[in-house]
Amino acid sequence: MPRLSNILALGVKELRVLRADPVMVVLLLYTFTLAVYAVTTGVKMEVRNAAIAVVDEDQSDLSRALRAALLPPYFRTPVALTPEEVTPALDHGRFVFVLQVPPRFEADLLAQRPAELALDIDATAMSMAGNGTAYIQQIVQEAVETRTGGAEMPVDLVMRTRFNPNSTPEWFTAVMQVVNSIMILSIILPGAALLREREHGTLEHLLAMPVTPLEILLAKVAANALVIVGAAVLSLTLVVQGLLGVPLAGSLPLFVLGTLLFQVSIAALGILLATATASTGQFGLLALPLLILLMLLSGSMTPLESMPAWLQQVLVISPAVQFVGFAQAVLYRGAGLRIVAPYLLALLLLGGVFLGAALFRLRRSLARVG
Repeated sequence: MPRLSNILALGVKELRVLRADPVMVVLLLYTFTLAVYAVTTGVKMEVRNAAIAVVDEDQSDLSRALRAALLPPYFRTPVALTPEEVTPALDHGRFVFVLQVPPRFEADLLAQRPAELALDIDATAMSMAGNGTAYIQQIVQEAVETRTGGAEMPVDLVMRTRFNPNSTPEWFTAVMQVVNSIMILSIILPGAALLREREHGTLEHLLAMPVTPLEILLAKVAANALVIVGAAVLSLTLVVQGLLGVPLAGSLPLFVLGTLLFQVSIAALGILLATATASTGQFGLLALPLLILLMLLSGSMTPLESMPAWLQQVLVISPAVQFVGFAQAVLYRGAGLRIVAPYLLALLLLGGVFLGAALFRLRRSLARVG
């Protein structure tokens, strides 16, 4: 059985080494402050200031109303183009949308004859193109119904948007950036700590002490978890809530509990990678694609429901997927312990598996050093 005194002494040593490493300290501060703020305010998935042009060959009240309805902040002031200017403008990337109103458009509508509008879209701006098209369709429909006195819909659809009433993207981006930061540092810091011991020759000193590989492993996981969880809580409180004004619906202590369980598996994964590499450079090259894969397939960027069924089944064993689901349930929806218990149980089981694998590899690594 590991001795608590040994783990505590080794953990204090890890904290002192981390404090003496300016690069790691700057990385920690940057990741949970400036990176969270910059990504939240800079990365926009919704339609904002989209460049749009209008080809008005009708010059009617309806065509002018359509142009006037394309308002900021969704769209920039529409630019008038001629039909001959449309293709060159799109080829040069000047506009994302070009709305073309044909001659006699309003007259055809009032006479109940078929009428068409053309909307050219630059789909290289994929998210803006998809969302903006829906906005423009709604604007056109409302303008046409107002002008033609269209009949009301037989069904009155009442929508209730829960957990994010105004559909503010910053609410989602800010919290998920903190979650991604936890994921990144939880792999990098423990793995770098082990490689630092190897490169500085202090692994031999550890072998000469009355400590076991399990105590070394638990000390590294616990010390880095303490730093990362503390930084994450401060980031959620000061940056996300304070600076960005994003409300957190759930219990912060419950989030800390889930984060600590997540630390066991993800930090053990970092140590597992470190035992398979001979230098910090190799560790970085191995960790980078893994981190990209974990973030892209965790549900923090794209919903799991949109992924193939076979991939969703495989991702059940990913601690990142379980943690993102847990964090979203607690921080967005205010879920309690009863609801998130399956996530916590999955994180506990995965932590045991990854910790066992890391311990096995660490023992072999220490045996080679010895």
